[in-house]
Order: sequence, then C-alpha cells, then structure tokens
Amino acid sequence: MRNAEEQAVDTTGAGGTQETHDTLEQRVRNLEQRVETLTAAVRALAEGLELSPSNGADDGGRGARGARLAHEILLSRGL
Repeated sequence: MRNAEEQAVDTTGAGGTQETHDTLEQRVRNLEQRVETLTAAVRALAEGLELSPSNGADDGGRGARGARLAHEILLSRGL
C-alpha cells in the first residue's frame, strides 16, 4: 500500500493525472490563502509600528495594538 504522498504524484493510473492536478490546485489555493493571511498580519504590524510625526516618540500604544491585531489575524485564520 502506497502512502498519500506517493499517490499524490502518481500520474500513471486511470484518472491519476486529474487527481494529481486537483491535489496540486488545492495546495496552491491553500498556499495563496496563507500568503494573504500573512500579508494582512504583516500590514497590521507595520502600520502599528509606523511613527507618525504628530506622535513623536510616544506612539500611544500603536505598536502594541498592531502586534495584537496581527496576532488576532493569524489566530482567526488558523495560523
């Protein structure tokens, strides 16, 4: 009995090519979703860490809020 990884790359059997194609498409969709999630989290963190000229050295807790928001984004999307 072959393991799932071997089955995913098997293109020799009847329908094997379609199964492999579907598996690859699903993996790409999953990776795209993860990249979008990470992009949103990094954006929230970067915005929280940006210094506003009006805030000067005192950022009013923006960095902590940005980090908390980034963390919540990752948690809400299962990362």
